[in-house]
Amino acid sequence: MAESHRLWPVAAAEFGRKLCCLGKLAAFFGLGKRADGLWRQIAYLGHGGRPFIRVTTRNLRKGPGLGKPQIRQSHRNAGAGKPPPDAARKGALRLIAGVRDGLSLSDQPSALARLTPPERARAQRLALAVLRNIDRADTLLVQHLSKKPRPDVLDVLRLGTVELLEMGEAPHGAVNAAVGLVQTMGPKGRAASGMVNAVLRKIAGQSAEWTDLPPEEMPDWLREPVTNAWGSEVTLAIEAAHQAGAPVDFTAKPGSAAPGEALPTGSFRLRDTAQITALPGYAEGDWWVQDAAAAMAVRLLDPKPGEHIVDLCAAPGGKTLQLAAAGAQVTAVDISDARLARLRENLQRCGLNAQVVTADALEWHPAQQPDAILLDAPCSATGTIRRHPDLPLIRDGSALDGLTALQAALIDHALTILKPGGRLVFATCSLLQAEGEDQLALALERHPDLTVIQPPADLQDWTTPEGGLRLRPDYWPDRGGMDGFFIACLQKPEASR
Repeated sequence: MAESHRLWPVAAAEFGRKLCCLGKLAAFFGLGKRADGLWRQIAYLGHGGRPFIRVTTRNLRKGPGLGKPQIRQSHRNAGAGKPPPDAARKGALRLIAGVRDGLSLSDQPSALARLTPPERARAQRLALAVLRNIDRADTLLVQHLSKKPRPDVLDVLRLGTVELLEMGEAPHGAVNAAVGLVQTMGPKGRAASGMVNAVLRKIAGQSAEWTDLPPEEMPDWLREPVTNAWGSEVTLAIEAAHQAGAPVDFTAKPGSAAPGEALPTGSFRLRDTAQITALPGYAEGDWWVQDAAAAMAVRLLDPKPGEHIVDLCAAPGGKTLQLAAAGAQVTAVDISDARLARLRENLQRCGLNAQVVTADALEWHPAQQPDAILLDAPCSATGTIRRHPDLPLIRDGSALDGLTALQAALIDHALTILKPGGRLVFATCSLLQAEGEDQLALALERHPDLTVIQPPADLQDWTTPEGGLRLRPDYWPDRGGMDGFFIACLQKPEASR
């Protein structure tokens, strides 16, 4: 309390809860004649004779059990007191630091290993929010910094800025937490605590400026080809969709339902944050998490009960589950056994069957040619930025040539193992035409006897002139968007007689 006279005309119990002395100790006393002297002593603690708070019993009522003085540790911060370490915020900072070092969020399981499930979920939300707004935060922070802080301190400032202006955290909570975080970073961190406090208090008053800031821009290596393909207006709409983030989509087994809104394409969508494992139907295996755009690949393949279908590059397995739920005999192939572990878990939870094979898709050959193949090829994953905002920060486009060459090789290999007359769905979660429309055109040049099977009639608005399905994050803006995908269904010619 900075004021020398401050009256709290509240109930005694509430007064006891709110009174915090300077330092880490909080005193809790009852009211009464014997306690009155103690209250007056407390009023002067830590202030060199200047009143900390003026105490009066007027308008205060006694409560039961308040007669015995108690002193205990408090988590409340009054001036010099420090809050306890914040596990979720520290976890978020570890994730952000990993991204600075070039790691994706999914490559950092150890960063949150010691957190409880609620702390882990909060740490992930905080990290995603910072990464989704990192340039916007820096735009405001640079106005108040005479020099660039060291990276870990800058990350705390970014976190505080995003909590204040994007997530609606109360100023005292966000600022005090940020100061507490830098004070755990050694002598240099403690030396920066005053600066962090001052900067974030200024930032807290800039909500109008924050609202006026444009969405984060895609990096040049991605923005340029996207603009060339669809124009600047679409580019801005895609960036706005990235900024907004992504809801959670579900695919339900036939005859079952999933939480949330039913989408026109058959998926379900939940816009509110929720613990997935606690939702109705999870334990029963009625549904699985899968973006609505990703689920459309199986719609184009149109699996039939009893068909032998191979899911190449199958992990994490949402499409395998779709195929199995449709009654197909599924073989799921992926090079990563660790990623296939999640698929095996979901198959068991949902009561579905599939043969799961760990192998390099380019080297794998089935015992019998399958009726159909679904190839969700490795790609830049630029269509998933709205749910993976770390991707633009850790990738520079240099791998694109290698990825497009791999995609072409996988298409050619898939056609060699596919039975005559069989169907091949090629899909990439990419915004780049080099990994979609161009890849289809090149495949048709190499294999002119292929037939492109048109998407279903209800998807014609998103169908390209060549017969592929182009999905973008700016579609369904009123429903929360979708991931960017390119999907095409090709039919191999029947064997010549």
